[in-house]
Amino acid sequence: MSQPSIPRRQFLAQSTLAAAGALGFPAIVSSRSPNARLNLVFIGVGGRGASNVQSLVGVPLMRPKNAKAGDTAPPPQPTENVVAICDVNGENLDRAAAAFKGARAFRDFRKLYDTIKESEIDGVVVSTTEHTHAYATMPALKMKKPVYCEKPLTRDVAEARLITQAAAEAGVATQMGTQIHGMPNYRRVVELIQSGAIGKVTEAHVCVSRAWGLQSKEEAEKNKDVVFVTERPKEEQTPPPYLDWDLWLGPAPYRPYNEVYFPGPKWYRWWDFGNGTMSDLGSHWNDLPFWALQLDAPLSIEAFGPPPHPEIAPATMSAVYEYGARGEMPACKLHWHQGTDKPDVWKNDPFISQWNSGVLFIGDKGMLLSDYGKHVLLPEASFKDFQRPKPFIADSPGQHIEWLNAIRHGTPTGSPFSYGGPLSEANHLGNVAFRAGGKILWDAKAMKITNNEAANRFLSRVPRAGWKLA
Repeated sequence: MSQPSIPRRQFLAQSTLAAAGALGFPAIVSSRSPNARLNLVFIGVGGRGASNVQSLVGVPLMRPKNAKAGDTAPPPQPTENVVAICDVNGENLDRAAAAFKGARAFRDFRKLYDTIKESEIDGVVVSTTEHTHAYATMPALKMKKPVYCEKPLTRDVAEARLITQAAAEAGVATQMGTQIHGMPNYRRVVELIQSGAIGKVTEAHVCVSRAWGLQSKEEAEKNKDVVFVTERPKEEQTPPPYLDWDLWLGPAPYRPYNEVYFPGPKWYRWWDFGNGTMSDLGSHWNDLPFWALQLDAPLSIEAFGPPPHPEIAPATMSAVYEYGARGEMPACKLHWHQGTDKPDVWKNDPFISQWNSGVLFIGDKGMLLSDYGKHVLLPEASFKDFQRPKPFIADSPGQHIEWLNAIRHGTPTGSPFSYGGPLSEANHLGNVAFRAGGKILWDAKAMKITNNEAANRFLSRVPRAGWKLA
């Protein structure tokens, strides 16, 4: 096959920025010299937070696994200024405080925002559990400060819409932490799909092998789940002495501490704190078709799986999203398959079935199968002489560097909240359809399910007293 013609070259050139997530350049750029260090605030400094600290300022907070006993090498000097740190986990906070002795330390990010002057902040990094992402992010956006927030951007649909709108009003550099988005493989896949390598795409399947959530004990052991639980525990346990449990709960309804919630990622299966695999890994896997097919708000979503549990997300489920036509792209269906569920097109093909997880695009001229790091055009014999389009999406220096560059120079980021917000919203809607127990019709403009009034209760929640977004 010869290289296909690339329709609407100007449109694709524009999508190099738009589809890559740069749906607008930051309107507000740091007033500091481009060579000056940025003053950064880190909310959440353990786990992903520690990783973000190392990626953004170059200082490891965790001892490397291969470190030798007695190693006393001095820690590297930070490449940016860390002016404030916050964590509900005292052990995480103490570790970060020892590394950044000039930083002010807080357990409660509400007090951090009340204490630190706006003029002292150039950017805020949010790495808390997802049920507090929006609450830690919104104050920074209201201050018109750049924000890097881990995926998924929010806990529910309503929060995603509020954060997306607030980011647009703030006009600052934002980035949702989906590091796979910044890697070369996804860029090459997007170029192939958008240049017509497999023709018109009307169907895509996302298969994610992780099976964590509500399941039998035997299944949980087989699927290497991090905890087995089928009901909310009745036993109240004493929280670890270093953990402020009330602050960890944040806006979620109060419940007594139990080890089935903490430490992470145990919490992510509980609707009060997370959304299971759909919103977690959906941020990575649904990202690719969302980008390549220029998706936004679905018209309808139907989910399948075991009977929905009122409190726990399922280990295995599937969902079908219907999207209307977008420009020259035809209407399409996006199928989500999580856990042990796989579609026939996956199970019945001896080559495709070898891929544990991946995204399969089906076009009228062929198929494309991709995972995080590699992809292949199918059937391979038909594409033996295929000439790839010249790359038109620039490679990324990495999501963290993108965000720092955006603050300094106003350059675009790959997953700004204008992109990460709608992606998070769509992922949440898959869970809403599952919990609703049937097909839902979505009016994105009104942010309302039109065919099942009762299902709208899953779009948002009233926060606990003392917590607010608006």
